[in-house]
Amino acid sequence: MEKVRNILKPKANPQQQLRDWQRRLRQECRNIERQIRDIQREEKSVQKAIRDAAKRNDMGSAKALAKEIVRSRQTVNRLYENKAQLNSISMHLGESVAIARTVGHLSKSADVMKLVNNLMKAPEVAATMQEFSKEMTKAGVIEEIVNDAVDSALDSEDMEEEIEEEVDKVLTAIAGETAAQLPQAVRKEKLKQPAQAAEASQEEEEAIAEGADDEEELEEIRARLAKVRS
Repeated sequence: MEKVRNILKPKANPQQQLRDWQRRLRQECRNIERQIRDIQREEKSVQKAIRDAAKRNDMGSAKALAKEIVRSRQTVNRLYENKAQLNSISMHLGESVAIARTVGHLSKSADVMKLVNNLMKAPEVAATMQEFSKEMTKAGVIEEIVNDAVDSALDSEDMEEEIEEEVDKVLTAIAGETAAQLPQAVRKEKLKQPAQAAEASQEEEEAIAEGADDEEELEEIRARLAKVRS
C-alpha cells in the first residue's frame, strides 16, 4: 500500500523541494539558538555555585563546576559552528534554484555534500542530517555518503588538556581573588595550634555534613547541564 501511495503521490518539483529543505534548515537553526540560550542561562546558576564554593574554600567543587562551564562553552561554540554550516547549506541550495529552472532538475553540489558530511558527525544535528542526506542523494544533489569510523581517542585527550587549561581561567574570571587565595587558606588551616583541635574537629564534622549537601548540589547541576547540552 505504501508503494502505491508513493507512486500516486505527485513528485515535488525542484523549486518546491529546495524551499522545503530551506524551511527545515531554518527550523533546525532555531532549535540550535534555543539550546544555546538554555545552556547560557544555566551557566549563570553554575557561576553562582562556583562563587559560593570559593567562599567556603571548597576547591574541589569549584574546579569541578568550572570544568562543567568549560565543557558547556565548548558545546556552545560547536552549536554556533553547526548553525553557520546549516545556513551555508541553505545558501548553496538557494543558488541551485536558477540552475534547476534551466536544466529542470537539481544538480550535484560538492559544497553541500561536504557540509552535510560534516554535520552528520555533529551529535546535535546528526539525526536530522541523516534524513537530509538520504533525500538529497535521492534528488541527485549529493552522492551517497559513507560514514567512515574515525578513532577520536587522540582528539579526546587533546580536548581534556584544553579543558584543564581553561579551568583556572574560568575560576579566576568568576571567583576572582577568592579562588586565587584558596591554596593559602588551606595552608593556614594546617598551621592551626593544637589548642584549636576540638574546635577544628567540630568544624570538620559540620564540613562533612555540608559536603554531602554540596555533592548532591554538584550532581544536580551537572545533570541540568548535561540535559541542556544534549
